[in-house]
Amino acid sequence: MSKNWVLIGVIALVVIIAISAVSGYNGLVTLNENVNGKWSQVENQLQRRADLIPNLVESVKGAAAQERQLIQSVTDARAKLAGAQGPVAKATANDELSGALSRLLVVVENYPVMKTDQNFRQLTDELAGTENRLAVARKDYNDSVQNYNTKIRTFPTNIYASMLGFGQKEYFQAAESAKEVPKVKF
Repeated sequence: MSKNWVLIGVIALVVIIAISAVSGYNGLVTLNENVNGKWSQVENQLQRRADLIPNLVESVKGAAAQERQLIQSVTDARAKLAGAQGPVAKATANDELSGALSRLLVVVENYPVMKTDQNFRQLTDELAGTENRLAVARKDYNDSVQNYNTKIRTFPTNIYASMLGFGQKEYFQAAESAKEVPKVKF
């Protein structure tokens, strides 16, 4: 009869170890998938930022080109007036300058509501939002890596984690160049 109790005890111990191993394995798979999912969110936000930046740059270039064209028309009209000979030529040049100045004044008055300015502001807001989302996604990823790495390094999980191929994950770390202030050139 004591052999039966020993046999029951051994079977119970094997069952407990098997349940623990299966549960531990499933927990590691869950944590591993969580890390992978969080990394996908980081990549998603990186792609969003990469897509927005060219649009932002083009919007700034467009606004600058529009302003440059307007200022150039005022400069050209002023030069024509300065070089005009005779009353008719001066009157014509003066009318051109007046027209250019009128357009400039309208733009200056309406500058806050210019479409290019609205696009620029919208894109900069989107970019700022993306940067915030990216910061949150990186933090979430690093938090999930910390949970995963802690789990695979603690006893007894560390024993079967290494046997089952669960290795440590790397944290997201900013490159050394990220510490430098970016230079924007147009």
